[in-house]
Amino acid sequence: MVATIGQVTQQRYDELVAQSRDLVREHGRIQFKLGDNALEIEPMGRHGGSQPLQMPGLGVTEALRMFAEDIGVAPDTMKNWRWVASRWPVDQRRDDVPFHIHRLLASIADADQRFALIGEPPVLARTGERRWSEDEAKRRVGWQVTRPETVQEKVLAVHALVDDDEVATRVATDLLRRPKVAFKAAGETTVQEKVGAVHELVRDDEVASQIATDLLRRPEVAARAMTDTTARHLVNRAQADQARQGTELIRQRTPALQHIEHTGEFLDLVGACAQFVASAGRIVPGLRGQNYTEDEKATVQRNLARVRAAADWIEGAVATGQITPEEGLARLLAGE
Repeated sequence: MVATIGQVTQQRYDELVAQSRDLVREHGRIQFKLGDNALEIEPMGRHGGSQPLQMPGLGVTEALRMFAEDIGVAPDTMKNWRWVASRWPVDQRRDDVPFHIHRLLASIADADQRFALIGEPPVLARTGERRWSEDEAKRRVGWQVTRPETVQEKVLAVHALVDDDEVATRVATDLLRRPKVAFKAAGETTVQEKVGAVHELVRDDEVASQIATDLLRRPEVAARAMTDTTARHLVNRAQADQARQGTELIRQRTPALQHIEHTGEFLDLVGACAQFVASAGRIVPGLRGQNYTEDEKATVQRNLARVRAAADWIEGAVATGQITPEEGLARLLAGE
């Protein structure tokens, strides 16, 4: 079966390619000639033209605009032809390389490098020929390609499309819904970048409080967080504030207390008890369904023993006025 490309056979396609390449070469020669004509009217100079500024006559822009208008092309097109012609002397132009490739490579500042590079076309993956393509020329000069192939080229193309913050946010959200993408992105993101992203998400105090509570339930996180002096100070201050609030709540709920003058220590003690009960009521329901190792269970048991000992000590101090703990109790409270 004869292969077809579009609506023609391979043989006819090859014939059309050969004819069209001749036309492209002729078109390139025409563009260079028009550029040379524009250069003759206004050669490239330090100020963009040959006439000193003090001489009368048309300026460079006006002269080129008039020339373009008289021959029926756009002024910007004429300026482009003129510039490309100025970058490629006649003996450095390649008849087998299209004009638009000359235009792309013309941006290479070093003339020797520019002239050498155009004679070293890459091998095209599709055909195996050594020919310049638009994207290959763009790669050589560091421009964004039309059809990205490498990861970096695709990333640059996406960045160009998501320049708007709203679009970028929507795209990022959609991409992070793909588990593999989210996992890999997390691995390639620095700690500081992750912290910055979290800060953006927890601007609302209610959300921040919930996240902080959840994170501090992780023992290692809590331990590391408390190594920060400022964080530890603020936590202690918050606990003291909660204790005072608990004390005030007890006084409001117990009318008899409103008529009795108590020492600050008594109120602090009542507040501490209320705070402990409230904390337990908040934390314990969240333990449902969680499994703990034997070491973790042992740690909890040790701390519960300290809590019971502290409760017994408080009860004895209130009943008898004896506040000095026994030696064994003191060691237990100290965690020994």
